[in-house]
Amino acid sequence: MDLKGCYVAIITPFDQNGKIDEEALRKHVNFLVEKGVAGIVPCGTTGESATLSWEEHNRVIDIVINEVNGRVKIIAGAGSNNTAESISAARHAQKAGADAILCITPYYNRPTQEGLFQHYKSIASNVDIPIVVYNVPGRTGTNLLPETLERLCEMPTIVAVKEASGNVSQISQIHSRCKDRLQILSGDDALTLPILSVGGIGVISVVSNIVPEKMCKLIDAFFEGNFSLALKIHEELLPLNAAMFLETNPIPVKTAMNIMGLSGGTFRLPLVPMNESNKQELINVLKKYNLNTGE
Repeated sequence: MDLKGCYVAIITPFDQNGKIDEEALRKHVNFLVEKGVAGIVPCGTTGESATLSWEEHNRVIDIVINEVNGRVKIIAGAGSNNTAESISAARHAQKAGADAILCITPYYNRPTQEGLFQHYKSIASNVDIPIVVYNVPGRTGTNLLPETLERLCEMPTIVAVKEASGNVSQISQIHSRCKDRLQILSGDDALTLPILSVGGIGVISVVSNIVPEKMCKLIDAFFEGNFSLALKIHEELLPLNAAMFLETNPIPVKTAMNIMGLSGGTFRLPLVPMNESNKQELINVLKKYNLNTGE
């Protein structure tokens, strides 16, 4: 399974009553597909999966698969710190027709490297769908080490890692150990170009909820050998990427979408609306990119 390109970690829009806004979700999916992304990743961190019930989680997956209708790849979130729950989510995603699943390392319970290996081995043993492992130590408290990934990539359905450790040296070690047996996707927009340079093949992107064409163009330029253009886009995007983390993701990106008229929707507690000073800073950044701020 070739995962080269820009995949968007989509937001989950909620209405004023805190319910999933299915119409807004479908609209956003079509916006992204029409902008030429390689794929869509529902029910990840950016999709506020931690506050979705499993019924809601599966409903979002179903909506996205239905709306995409085979036009781009779908990597469905199926992560949990409960292995049995992750297997259940993986089975639903496979039955629903997702192309792959994204499984975050178990959070809070902080398993050992052997525990991480057994977690993914168990998932891989129970489903046939390709698996993208997700390493984000800043969220989970656990770092999936290169030597563990080297063991995991011996399993035929473990095809990629979304790497958000922020450690390019570690990512380089992953590529050195795993080579073509494991595809590497950047889990950090601002590090996409550096990660491509050490063997990465794409990104699972937050900022692409609002500027999908930019990240697609960066990746295309890199693989076409136009490194100067890739670097130019990388540097152009740095302030916008930084703005997406003025507060906890997905608060800034949903706020930006609402400012731009893209229906980001509301938040679920414990996430709350952006404070006014940060929101103004975000608006100022959006203006610099000539993105519609309604002002």
